[in-house]
Amino acid sequence: MALEIERKFLIVNDRWREAVSRTVAMAQGYINDQAAMDSGAQRASVRIRLEGDDARLNIKSRESVSAKPGCSRQEFDYPIPVGDANDLLALCVGGRIEKRRHFVEYGRHAWEIDEFLGENAGLIIAEVELAADDETFETPEWLGMEVTEYARYYNLALASRPYSHWSEAERAATDLECTTCL
Repeated sequence: MALEIERKFLIVNDRWREAVSRTVAMAQGYINDQAAMDSGAQRASVRIRLEGDDARLNIKSRESVSAKPGCSRQEFDYPIPVGDANDLLALCVGGRIEKRRHFVEYGRHAWEIDEFLGENAGLIIAEVELAADDETFETPEWLGMEVTEYARYYNLALASRPYSHWSEAERAATDLECTTCL
């Protein structure tokens, strides 16, 4: 079983930009939507992603597979031809996610910082992948509140309800409603 152990955080300043080693433009869409996941009609998200000159099909389980909610999920990721990805993106529901992914090394970990564009412009999320749920990591000074367990920060949710549609309270992260399943 393929497993992704990932933690997500908001960003509090732009200091991370000084350490970017590379940046990749991404566009992605989903074959299913947040409503299908919320209702339990589907137990996995199905994503198509264009990443620079590459394309991938990704399937990620809804439920956490660890004791720590939202942190570890099954993930299956496969390269596909770019032409197929473009055809599949035309079949996607919800909005298309466009972002720039910046890669930053900090301590012993590689951080991926997603700077969203389009309807999600203004949102920046840092992610770190870990080898174990309880793995410790150094926290950079640009790292803010952890949002791993908050479904609205996941790309599938952002495709259905973009950041530009959030209230000021939601943008300020003052009314977070935790979900343990995504």
